[in-house]
Amino acid sequence: MTDARHLVVDPTRPDPRAIARAAAAIRRGELVAFPTETVYGLGADALDPAAVARIYEAKGRPSYNPLIVHVLDAVAARGLVTAWPPAAQRLADACWPGPVTLVLPKTPAVPDAVTAGLPAVAIRVPAHPVALALLRAAERPIAAPSANRSNELSPTTAAHVASALGDRVALILDAGPTDVGIESTVVDLTGPRPRLLRPGLVSRDELVRMIGDVAEVEATSGDASRSSPGQLERHYAPQAELRLVDDPDAGRAALGEARLAGQRAALLTYEPEIGGDPDVALLPAEPAGYARRLYAALHDLDARDYNVVYVVRPPADAAWEGIHDRLRRAAHR
Repeated sequence: MTDARHLVVDPTRPDPRAIARAAAAIRRGELVAFPTETVYGLGADALDPAAVARIYEAKGRPSYNPLIVHVLDAVAARGLVTAWPPAAQRLADACWPGPVTLVLPKTPAVPDAVTAGLPAVAIRVPAHPVALALLRAAERPIAAPSANRSNELSPTTAAHVASALGDRVALILDAGPTDVGIESTVVDLTGPRPRLLRPGLVSRDELVRMIGDVAEVEATSGDASRSSPGQLERHYAPQAELRLVDDPDAGRAALGEARLAGQRAALLTYEPEIGGDPDVALLPAEPAGYARRLYAALHDLDARDYNVVYVVRPPADAAWEGIHDRLRRAAHR
């Protein structure tokens, strides 16, 4: 424990006293940051409008950007929605607990603030033992976007949360780095044809194998309510300017030119053979490992005060779709 608001817990067998303290804070309407398998979430009682409003205030999040509600199991999910199509059951059976979020018509019990005024709620069962323990002890569904300031880098460690939110959060449950590293795949099941609203490590191809055809989503801009988190044009962004380059050679050339121009520049690549350059950050050359390290690497580069980071685009195949989405939004200017 580093201070009264920061509780270090075992990621597989969290201390029941720490979980009880966090659950009591949730029931009081306070904000608790906690790990999921994807990123750290900023949690509040999803059925308490005042508590939900505190999430938006703490993050500086626009009211048209909805939240994901975390629940203990599929039974709890079904209690918050008015329809449960066969595709929902198939995805729940295959992917829960895990990094897939389903958008379904909500019951009146779910406040409009959670859904940006829309009639459907985004809901999932997280896979992290600490998140599940908190949900079990709180006996509440927990609304939890990423525990960061709006549009900025998502947190994959408790230190990232503390740096971003400071005293805006009542309690931080620290279980070390998260495993998945990018946010969940989001699938809209409110219409006759499933729609992929946000790609993640569970790819479109995997979804198609589970539920059949999955449609593209049309982009939403301006202040219109989004049907899912993760649809803002600029999102997941570091403090440094992010610039995407097509291949490692272009990245090395851009880095060299930036250095000659006197810029504090870095290169982020998955090329394992590049080494020995302090301004080059290396990520694994496969999607799961790359995703696990992506945000942490960008946080590390921000801490070193780079003003521009060149990122080599990963391969174009379907397994990298969620990572391409995060990089594209982070680089949006």
